[in-house]
Amino acid sequence: MRCRPALLALLPALGVACTKADPKPPTLKGDRLQRTARVATADSAMIASASPFATNAGLAVLKAGGNAVDAAVAVAFTLAVTYPAAGNIGGGGFMVAHVNGQDVALDFREIAPQRASRDMYLDSTGNVTSKSVTGALAAGVPGSVAGLYEAHRKYGSKPWAELLAPAIALAEGGFAIDTAFADDDEGGAKRLSRDSASAALFLKDGKFLPVGTTWKAPELAAVLKRIASEGRDGFYKGTTAALITAAMEKSGGIISAADLAAYQPAWRTPVTFTYHGHRVVSMPPVSSGGLTLGLILGILEKSPLATLGWRSPAAIHLMAEAERRAFARRNALLGDPRFVKIPEASFLSRDTAARLLAEIGPRSSGSAPVAETKEPRHTTHFSVVDARGNAVSITTTINESYGSAFTVPGAQFLMNDEMDDFTAKVGAVNAMGLVQGATNAIQPGKRMLSSMTPTIVLDSAGAPVLVTGAAGGAYIITAVAHVITSVLDFHQPLGAAMQAPQFHHQDVPDSLVVERVAWADTIARELAPFGHAVKPSPWGALANVQSLHRTGGRWYGVTEPRGYGLAAGY
Repeated sequence: MRCRPALLALLPALGVACTKADPKPPTLKGDRLQRTARVATADSAMIASASPFATNAGLAVLKAGGNAVDAAVAVAFTLAVTYPAAGNIGGGGFMVAHVNGQDVALDFREIAPQRASRDMYLDSTGNVTSKSVTGALAAGVPGSVAGLYEAHRKYGSKPWAELLAPAIALAEGGFAIDTAFADDDEGGAKRLSRDSASAALFLKDGKFLPVGTTWKAPELAAVLKRIASEGRDGFYKGTTAALITAAMEKSGGIISAADLAAYQPAWRTPVTFTYHGHRVVSMPPVSSGGLTLGLILGILEKSPLATLGWRSPAAIHLMAEAERRAFARRNALLGDPRFVKIPEASFLSRDTAARLLAEIGPRSSGSAPVAETKEPRHTTHFSVVDARGNAVSITTTINESYGSAFTVPGAQFLMNDEMDDFTAKVGAVNAMGLVQGATNAIQPGKRMLSSMTPTIVLDSAGAPVLVTGAAGGAYIITAVAHVITSVLDFHQPLGAAMQAPQFHHQDVPDSLVVERVAWADTIARELAPFGHAVKPSPWGALANVQSLHRTGGRWYGVTEPRGYGLAAGY
């Protein structure tokens, strides 16, 4: 492969030639979050999720003859019980699936209530308040239950109630809290302590319940039973809806009974593009994931990336500059397609990608400095494949860890704080560290922009070979891009791809964020000649990825090495 002139200057100082490299995996040590990837193998079917309880629930459905959508429903509802920092029925998400030979995308993102207004989170001086992240007013109309019900209605094969049974049993009968359930920092406990229902459910003496504690949620079990027997109406109407609206009225929220009853998920046309002879299928707006991913990979496809060495300084610089350019367009141009005209073709244009690649030189391009924030773990992803050739990639969220930290009294589930994903004020930094434009301003009935990137990669015959996605706010998009390039450009095993140190660039702030491990100091020195401001993440790890890869006739599953989930199959 020939190196483009703009990139030739990257190579001499590093001793890198424009020939195929055979890089060795980076050495990972010195941090509790860096673990050896646990690789599961199976011939027929596989699941990777952030909770062992959820993975096992879905796997039981597959073994009982259910398809990938059936298993996904069981996984999602079990996560709502066993992984409350992100698993939810009070939030929303996206599904990308390859089902019966068709590529589909389902949007069940939260929606702004009808009483929402553009400046609702600004104080008298025009500054953004904390009400967009904590408390009842932070919540958008939840979409998770409606989305899962709609996916099952169209593609499920097992009885709906049967798929909720594992979650109901765990909530009602109780289970010993594991590290996946309890893994969070003191900041989460402080937020939860401000709400009496949340504190009663998750805390003891102001601290999270310790691992091994038996946890029960009988009121949540009752909610799940209503959903099991009544379908979506068991959540959006009747007793559960009344509990939600009563909580809103008492605590300053604005979600109404009419908002709940009117909520509908939306089938979308997936974002599809080719990358090195594979078809990539990802989520369209109101997710920014698919288009931003498409632009990043479009820039990289014609670059000399594969010749630079896996995770070499030159490769990281090239990828960071591609990410910078894609995020600049993401932040300025994307929003809810019902309210904003989306220039989808330009994101996927080879001409656009070529022009942006030509801009990349031997040093950082630079962008405006912005105050940085932590990027909390607030979202969860899971990947499922079945023995029939179906694949499901789902990412759900309640935004920050434990969402708005507001639990619905009498129902024992947390509400999201997704309203913070809108542009509360143009030029202001949201909780995810993103600076977004007026295209994403708050409007009643509007879906807020997201970074969730559930993705499936198909081979030339149209069969799924890679199913991936992540949690981690803006880090999600780059984490998915890194898994794809590691596997397709550098031919790395999935375990190595997932275990490699993480990095990320999103244009503003002008910093290359890297995982807080020993490698961070090394890469900071090695990237100094490129002009990047390397910043170790204040959170430690960046994204939490769940991936499946088919190669050599077998499925390989890897749960996030820095987490506590499980990949398993048969």
